[in-house]
Amino acid sequence: MANTAQARKRARQAVQQNLHNSSQRSTLRTAIKAARKAIDAGGDKAAATLVLQKSVSIIDRIADKKIIHKNKAARHKSRLNAALKALAA
Repeated sequence: MANTAQARKRARQAVQQNLHNSSQRSTLRTAIKAARKAIDAGGDKAAATLVLQKSVSIIDRIADKKIIHKNKAARHKSRLNAALKALAA
């Protein structure tokens, strides 16, 4: 348990920050799933490309906020782009 005023305040802030970060991670997962779903649908490559562009933007934004590591963001983007490229072939 927090014994000082500073520690109590940090505990309060940690709760709020955790809620915010959890929300951001949820947004990230939703964007990745949307891109994966658009690619797996396989029909329209142009539509999948648009969804992928929006997802990459979200991934980059969340990586910039350091909610996920930049290498993890790069890995997700690379795998999604590879899947889209495989769809074209």
